[in-house]
Amino acid sequence: MGQADRKRFGKRIRELRLAKDLTQEGLAERAGLHATYIGGIERGERNVGFDNLLKIARALREHPSALFVDFTR
Repeated sequence: MGQADRKRFGKRIRELRLAKDLTQEGLAERAGLHATYIGGIERGERNVGFDNLLKIARALREHPSALFVDFTR
C-alpha cells in the first residue's frame, strides 16, 4: 500500500468511527490499541498489520471488508 492508499484507508476508519460516535480514544480502548496509533492510521502515517486491522474492525463492530469499501473502484 502506498501513502495515498493508507490515507484513503485512514479516511474510511475515521468515517466509521465518527458514524459510531466514537473518539479516537474510545476506538483505541475498544480495540486494545493506543490512541496515537489510531490517529496515525487516520492520517495515513501507519501501515496497519493484519492483527490490528481485525482489532479495529471488531472494535467498530464491522466486518473487516467494510474497512475497504473505498478500494472497490
